[in-house]
Amino acid sequence: MTLLATEKPSPANAADLLRDTERARLRALVSADIASARELHAADFQLITPIGAALSKEEYLGAIASGQIRYLTWEPGDIAVRLYEGVAILRYRAQLEVVFGGHKVPLSDYWHTDAYERRDSQWMVVWSQATSIR
Repeated sequence: MTLLATEKPSPANAADLLRDTERARLRALVSADIASARELHAADFQLITPIGAALSKEEYLGAIASGQIRYLTWEPGDIAVRLYEGVAILRYRAQLEVVFGGHKVPLSDYWHTDAYERRDSQWMVVWSQATSIR
């Protein structure tokens, strides 16, 4: 979906755009496409991992680039979107399989909550938190 810079997206269109943006972000992370991932993460991005570690954008993308974090599978379910003026909250359940520090974490279910902000006419993720479902 392409919107002109002067067009204000309808809430339904904005929600679909955010879902598409999140899926593109996940594809970039799984494929370790750091250039694409960098464009979708705000400079002040922060991830809270399932074990409670806080990672900055550079720490997170650097760990993916170095292979310290290697996503094997990241399959999101339905993505719920709450849209506010210039801010959106996304929440979804996903199946994730990852190699972290050389240790394979088997396919498991996680809840993901992401906060996006519209900056310079582009949606960018600013906060992300993953919670393991046991």
